[in-house]
Amino acid sequence: MKKVLSLALAALLFAGILSGCTNDGESSGGSNSQTVRVAALESAYGAEVWKEIADAFEAANPGVTVDLTVDRNLESVISSQMKVGNYPDVVHLAVGRTDALTETLTKENAIRDLTDMLEMTVPGEDVKVKDKIVPGFLDTLVTNPYSDSKTYLAPMFYGPCGLFYNAGLFKEKGWDVPTTWDEMWALGDTAKAEGISLFTYPTTGYFDAFFYALLNETGGPDFFNRAMQYEEGIWDTAEANQAFEIVAKLATYTEPTTVANANDTNFVKNQQLILDNKALFMPNGTWVVEEMKDAPRADGFEWGFTALPAVTEGGDRYSYTFFEQIWSPKQAKNPELADKFMAYLYSDEAAAIFAKAGAVQPIEGVSDMLEGDNKLFYSIYDSGAKAAMGAFATTDPVEGVSMSDALFKTVDSIVSGDKTVAQWKEAVNKANDALRAALK
Repeated sequence: MKKVLSLALAALLFAGILSGCTNDGESSGGSNSQTVRVAALESAYGAEVWKEIADAFEAANPGVTVDLTVDRNLESVISSQMKVGNYPDVVHLAVGRTDALTETLTKENAIRDLTDMLEMTVPGEDVKVKDKIVPGFLDTLVTNPYSDSKTYLAPMFYGPCGLFYNAGLFKEKGWDVPTTWDEMWALGDTAKAEGISLFTYPTTGYFDAFFYALLNETGGPDFFNRAMQYEEGIWDTAEANQAFEIVAKLATYTEPTTVANANDTNFVKNQQLILDNKALFMPNGTWVVEEMKDAPRADGFEWGFTALPAVTEGGDRYSYTFFEQIWSPKQAKNPELADKFMAYLYSDEAAAIFAKAGAVQPIEGVSDMLEGDNKLFYSIYDSGAKAAMGAFATTDPVEGVSMSDALFKTVDSIVSGDKTVAQWKEAVNKANDALRAALK
């Protein structure tokens, strides 16, 4: 989808004052006009939001035209163009898609270093881009894929994960939401005396976001990244042992029917436990509200959302988040204007445009632009929680080996008592060794 020339420029062309303007902003008439070529994935947020962003950027930058391409199958559209040397200046396309175009270009070192962009002042504001982005979003293996302290993929729209609960029940009982795991265990004992379990989970698949946040709490971002790259012996460290022990203790506070329903068919029954006040907390993502919108619930039910408790008093608390990325190819014809456009995306003006479409930027104070439940969910990072991001590094397939099965799926067996923590760790170490070899 191409964006037409601005009306002012079209009028000049019609009058014969300008002619021969090329796609990259050059013109035979010596015009000072510039063009930035932007390619964006048409996702659930729609295409119209990108048109509105392009219009706003042009309005703030007279003489600049945004040549916009928005498509559901963006990879196929821009790949053919790049093969003949026609590269976009800016690309909104996240990792993790089937075609893996972003990963391919990253492996080929074909993406520009965005460190200079992050040092720019946000257009129309008085803060640098890097200082406006929520802490943690620039410290991941996704944004910094070469472990050189430089950012190549800038974080975009995100969705936080954490612990969901019935805030109405907490108000009724006069309970405080735990900020440390010690407080969590104390609340678990209090709730148990009233016939309420402390914890449940939809399926063990939800332990990915949970465990990623927990590893950041027990060992910090560097430790987490080392674990994600299958470092030898990483699961025998004190930091890993603390994470295993916390989950094992949480298993003893888990609602008894959880394991039986922790599957793709009955997972909603576990989520219903929160609405029925039969369990206090469950790990989930913001989509759970839509999933359960028609489900019955206890009187006074009100969604609550919190980061994982800290492992020590005053320690860091983390909430895992899924996020998208934006980047610029090394062969971009207008890198300076590309940086200006990307810096604009972190402005309050751009964030407000995105927010109307349900796309939330990872910037400080973004919750002020939101309403309803979204305001609660996205304020989690405004309240001191840090963002945990990233996942296990991709390796060549190893038959019969799955870190997800070893680390997350085994939680069912820990809760049921069918396996011990020692057996759990043994399985994780075995998978870690096999995948480390496949990574080389």
